[in-house]
Amino acid sequence: MLLKLIACNVFTREACLVVAESPHVVDLEFTELGEHVHSDTLRTMLQARIDATEQAGKRYDAIVLGFGICGNATVGVRARSIPLVLPRAHDCCTVLLGSRQMFQAHFKDNPSTPFSSAGYIERGSYYLRQEDGHGTVFYGDVYKAYVEQYGEENARYIMETMHPKQEGAEDRAVFIDVPETRHLGYEARFREKAAEDGKTVTTLPGNVGLLRRLVAGAWDPAEFLVVQPGQTIQGVYDWDEIVRAGTPG
Repeated sequence: MLLKLIACNVFTREACLVVAESPHVVDLEFTELGEHVHSDTLRTMLQARIDATEQAGKRYDAIVLGFGICGNATVGVRARSIPLVLPRAHDCCTVLLGSRQMFQAHFKDNPSTPFSSAGYIERGSYYLRQEDGHGTVFYGDVYKAYVEQYGEENARYIMETMHPKQEGAEDRAVFIDVPETRHLGYEARFREKAAEDGKTVTTLPGNVGLLRRLVAGAWDPAEFLVVQPGQTIQGVYDWDEIVRAGTPG
């Protein structure tokens, strides 16, 4: 197969590694880290890059996305004439951990826990990925129902009241240790910066398996969504399906 991978550059090292291992020919293109904060801008950018890929003249079998929902940035993105494939993931944390099950195990009680990885140390102007106060994403069909019934602002207030952040959550920081980038020594640098900010560090084992399967074409429906031409990406906001394909109204 001939594939086009469009991914956030937080995955640059990991993506290059798995592309080198892929049995397929994969062209890579990266967006800048931090665009997830501006979901509308990132959505427009992704759609533009997808459209440009389709118009480039190469006969790609699929465009694979190194993104999850990412603050709703992929919701509404459309496949034109080439299928789109993306992991069933909330954000890059899921991808770095290797599965949504690992994300749920470590982050279900507090999905907004700040985290980092080698890519954040190298590519960001900050060492820790955290929300800016406006990009919090609530997971679950309950929130979706509240939005439909009460509107976005009231739904957010209800969820924040019912599910307050855990005490001390902002004092914790997670480093995702991907074995293939461990030799860079970024965990030690992360710990130094976190200590300066008075944060307690937890290290979680990373895994490039999800990215590897993405570019290998091993698209198990339980792990990946394939969006056929004419369909768009829709958010489900649960812990299992996460995204689905739909036909724009």
